[in-house]
Amino acid sequence: MSLHPSLQTYADAWTHSVEAISELVQPLSEREWNKPTPCPGWSVRDIVSHVIGLDCEALGDPRPIHTLPRDLYHVKTDHQRYMEMQVDVRRHHTAPEMTAELEYTIIRRSRQLRNESRDPQTMVRGPLSTEDTLENSLCRRAFDVWVHEQDLRTVLGKPGNLDSPGAYVTRDLLLWALPRVVANKAKAPANSAVVFDVSGPVEFLRTVRIDADGHGTIDSSPSLGPVVTISLDWETFARLACGRTAYDADGARDRIKMEGDMDLARTILRKFAITP
Repeated sequence: MSLHPSLQTYADAWTHSVEAISELVQPLSEREWNKPTPCPGWSVRDIVSHVIGLDCEALGDPRPIHTLPRDLYHVKTDHQRYMEMQVDVRRHHTAPEMTAELEYTIIRRSRQLRNESRDPQTMVRGPLSTEDTLENSLCRRAFDVWVHEQDLRTVLGKPGNLDSPGAYVTRDLLLWALPRVVANKAKAPANSAVVFDVSGPVEFLRTVRIDADGHGTIDSSPSLGPVVTISLDWETFARLACGRTAYDADGARDRIKMEGDMDLARTILRKFAITP
C-alpha cells in the first residue's frame, strides 16, 4: 500500500523543506552553527536538533534520558521543556555529527512515509503524552519544518522557498487559526468583519466575520464595510503569525498598512502569533 492521498501533500511539503534545511546547513562552519536565530535561546544547531528530534519521535524512537540545565532562561513552560530536551542533548555535537544525523533521519523518515499505510484518522503519539490524528500530525510537521527552514534562511541570509509546498500548508494552517485570533484573542465586536489583504509569493484575501454571538468564521469574499482592513506581504504575515516578529518592530512596521479601527487593528496584530 502507498501513502493515503490526503497525506501526500503534507509528505511532499515536509520532504521539500527538510531537504532544503539539509542543503542550507551542509556547508556551514562550526561558528555558523552557533548563530542565534529568531527562536529565543536557539541557535542554528538548536533548530536542526529540534527538527531531528521530532522526526525521531515520529519514527517511534525513545526520547533521550537527559536533565536540562537550570539556567535556560527561555524555557518556562512544560511544552518548552519538552521541546528543549531534544535540543539540549545535542548542544555539544559537532557540525559533521549534526549533518550526518540529519541526513540519516531524513532517510529513515522518508522510508517510513513511503511505506505508510495507516488511515489518516489513526491516532498517533504527540508531545507531552497527547494524541492526534496521523493527518494532523503530519500537517503540523510540514508546517513546523517550513517555519524553521525560514528561520534558518533569515539568520543565514539566504531567502527563498516562500512559495514552496510547505508555504501553502503553512498558509492553510494559519488561516484556520485566524478566526480564533480575531474573535477570541482580540475580541473583535459582534457583527463585524476584519479583512486581511496579503500580497507576495503567496497571495490571498480573507475576511474574518464575527457573528452576533462573537464567533468567528473565515471566507474569501470581500466585505463591503469591514471594521478593520490589514494589508501586508506574505512573509510578514507568516513571521507575525509564527511569533518571529512584532507588528511594531523595525522591518515589519513599514510593511503593514492598517485601515479602520486602529486600536482593534493593533490589538489583532499584537495577539497574532499562534505558535507556542
